[in-house]
Amino acid sequence: MNFNEQVYTLVRHIPRGKVLTYGRVAALLGVPHGARAVGWAMRQLRGGSDVPWQRVINASGGISTHYLDETGTVMQRRLLEAEGIQFDESGHVKLYGPDGVLWTPSLWEVQDILDSAPKA
Repeated sequence: MNFNEQVYTLVRHIPRGKVLTYGRVAALLGVPHGARAVGWAMRQLRGGSDVPWQRVINASGGISTHYLDETGTVMQRRLLEAEGIQFDESGHVKLYGPDGVLWTPSLWEVQDILDSAPKA
């Protein structure tokens, strides 16, 4: 399974109402400092994909606007809000703490997710 496929497999498992950061996706896949590569993988997705792309945000808890136009950022926020995720007045979500929305799977869970993915 190539890197992009690993990213998509992991992102498909992010629970509704939770998020991962680009850097956390990369780290969980064993690619430290690979946040940009995750961003490129997510950018390759096309409409109609079953990958819940909206659940991947930047390290500060905000929506990355580098590759999204205003319509895309509004859509991402609306999709996340529909899942119950709340944004503060600066447009960020609370990642950490008891009411934080950062998904924190163990490395063992991630390995099980990748191992159970259909083989091409």
